[in-house]
Amino acid sequence: MSTENKTGMGVLALLPILFGFFVMGFADLIGDFKDRMTGDLGLSKIEASFLPMMIFIWFFVMSIPAGVMTSRIGRKNTVLVSLFITAVAMILPYAAYTKHTIYVSFALLGIGNTIIQAALPALMRNVTSADQLTSRLSFGQFVKALCAALSPVLAALAAKQLGNWKLLFPIYTGITLLSAVWLLMTPVTREATTAQTTTFGGCLALLGNPFILAMFSGIFFVVGVDVGFNCAIKPYLKATCGLDTDSAAIGITVYFVAKTIGSFSGAIILSKYSPAKCFPISALLAFAGTVALLFVKGTTFILPCFAIASLGVSNIFGMVFGQAMNRMPDKTNEAAGLMVMAIAGGGVLIPLMAALEKAIGPSGLVYVLLGCLAYLFGLGLFVAKQAKRA
Repeated sequence: MSTENKTGMGVLALLPILFGFFVMGFADLIGDFKDRMTGDLGLSKIEASFLPMMIFIWFFVMSIPAGVMTSRIGRKNTVLVSLFITAVAMILPYAAYTKHTIYVSFALLGIGNTIIQAALPALMRNVTSADQLTSRLSFGQFVKALCAALSPVLAALAAKQLGNWKLLFPIYTGITLLSAVWLLMTPVTREATTAQTTTFGGCLALLGNPFILAMFSGIFFVVGVDVGFNCAIKPYLKATCGLDTDSAAIGITVYFVAKTIGSFSGAIILSKYSPAKCFPISALLAFAGTVALLFVKGTTFILPCFAIASLGVSNIFGMVFGQAMNRMPDKTNEAAGLMVMAIAGGGVLIPLMAALEKAIGPSGLVYVLLGCLAYLFGLGLFVAKQAKRA
């Protein structure tokens, strides 16, 4: 599709795609949901630590099939399938709130989120020129972060004012169905297809490209950091500041409000400056905010550290994802599927964080995050060096 056609149809078609990022943000609710469900259902720390894995294991299992599906039925139709699965996942805990149903619900949420993360950024290419893709993806991350920032507040209000925080589930089911209807009714020109069919082998073969492999690892670690903060903030505040569950939710709100601000700012900055220049600066900022957690005490000083780390992390995912898709524009579906597979890193690191917290206390949570951020800073320097050579 030409740039002119994309620009002409882009505004109207972009809106329901961006709204889809709000639904994509449901997976970020795992930190707040996990803590509340642990108390409601009497889950042990180990049982609770596996709830995120019920979501993120599917990023490893379903990502390449999602890429194959996208090539077979088209990006828009694939997103619609993901929205239907997500709607079922959201209503299930409200219909039957038991230990078994929440595991099934989280698994369905993981499957739906895997598919939408593989197809929605690729669908954005249908309505966005290559030079604006990273900026638009960052704006999508802004919408996604907005969902995560609002949810702890809404859950606390539902719990205190209505006596039932689980009312969020039918609300989010309705939002998901609204997103599906809006996208279904919006004309989006289908991407050009080729005679070559997307296969498992074809997707995995892209890892033979050093740059794609580097971006794959980048997604693994940045999602690990993001989910790690999501799951660690409340336990960290409860352990270091003595807050109760509802009061500790302020930490998640601060993190995602900062992420929302960072993503919105990043969409503007990345429309003027290349990701190669912004990547290492973002990673260094996140590293600095996380290091500070080891030296400060009290919510007055800890919350700004969460905010600084979040500002740094907020645009790394979009920068890495956009770089991967722009590197091989003729293999967008395959590259997107691989990047989504790497999201499994978010689930892999949670049990490690839980084990270190048990062994050495809340500082163990911070050490895992710092290791991931140190790697991302090195990766940012690599991307900057590659850009200079190009």
